[in-house]
Amino acid sequence: MNSAILVDLVRCMGCRSCQVACKAWNELSAEITHCLGSYDNPASFSADTWSLVRFREIEDAGTLDWVFTKLQCRHCDSPGCVAVCPVGSLVKTPEGPVIYDDQKCIACRRCQAARPFGVPSYEGQEKQGVMRKCTFCAERIADGLEPACVKTCSTDALVFGDRAELIAEGMRRISERPEKYEHHIYGENEAGGTSWMYLSPVPFDKVGFPNV
Repeated sequence: MNSAILVDLVRCMGCRSCQVACKAWNELSAEITHCLGSYDNPASFSADTWSLVRFREIEDAGTLDWVFTKLQCRHCDSPGCVAVCPVGSLVKTPEGPVIYDDQKCIACRRCQAARPFGVPSYEGQEKQGVMRKCTFCAERIADGLEPACVKTCSTDALVFGDRAELIAEGMRRISERPEKYEHHIYGENEAGGTSWMYLSPVPFDKVGFPNV
C-alpha cells in the first residue's frame, strides 16, 4: 500500500491532540521552542517538535474563517531531500514514509536546499547538531497500525489509508459539500505528489501553502 494521510482543515477543531500524540509516541520534549512551522515565513521545526498545529483567522469572500493547519514533513512521493543526500541518510520507503538515519548523516545540509516545505532542517554546528523530522510513524505502519496523530484525531480531520483511495475520499467530500471546500486537493500533484494531502475551506495560499 502506498500510504498517505488526508488532512481535512474543515473538520479540524484545533484540539492539538495530534501534536501531543506525536510528542508522546516519539518521547519528545513537551517544549515548543522556536518552531514556527510557517511555510510562507520559513522557520525550522525544532528537534523536539515534528508536528505543529497553526491557527489563523482568515477573511475570504466577506466572511471570517478560523483555520487550523497541521504542519509536518509532507513525505513527498519523489522527495528532493532524498535525491540530493550523498550518503543515503534519507530514504523513501515503499510504504510511503521518508525516514532518516542520523548515523549516516554528514551534516552537509543539502537536504535543506532541496526541501519544498521547510522540512527537514539541521540544527546546531557541524556534527554536533541534529536533524530530526516526522517519521510518518514508519514503525507503526510496519506493524499494521495508524500513525499516532491519526489514531488520536476525534473528528476524522486526519484519515490514514491508501493514497489513491484518499484522493477519491477527498473528491467525495468536496462534491458532497462544494460550498465548504476549495475544489482542490493540495498535495495530489504539488511537488510531484505528497503522502500528506489537504482539503481546505479557503484558498491554500491564504493558509501559507507554497505554489510548488
